[in-house]
Amino acid sequence: MADSKSSEGLPCVFCDIVHGMNTHHIIYEDDHYLGFLDKYPLNPGHSQLIPKEHIRWIWDMETADVGFIFMKAKKIALALQQVFSTEWIIADTGGIGVPHAHIHIIPRFEDDGHGELPDPKILREISEEEMERIATQIREALERIH
Repeated sequence: MADSKSSEGLPCVFCDIVHGMNTHHIIYEDDHYLGFLDKYPLNPGHSQLIPKEHIRWIWDMETADVGFIFMKAKKIALALQQVFSTEWIIADTGGIGVPHAHIHIIPRFEDDGHGELPDPKILREISEEEMERIATQIREALERIH
């Protein structure tokens, strides 16, 4: 397992999350991937899915692993649809704000104020208690999806 530094030797907040040094509301975990709620959500349920191994970009992953991470992202998107009663889920590959491959998975709502694409300036203030309630609902929905 990689340490909490990027391949360039710089600190990586996502590696810290993988190693338990930065707490987040975990929604999904297996041997290779970790899903958690974004601490600065664009909407309730805004999640991120990362490889546990430090990889700079999604496109740097092995081809099969790109497929696997998107299979996991689909499962999370289906859970978000159930929890938030919305069909509109968007996903984008990140890597600018945190130099670690990740996929943002964001529930969207007709009246969420974002327009077609999310506005990164529109963040939702959600209490820790509500974040944990949302995480629990997502984990429970994931258990029902095969």
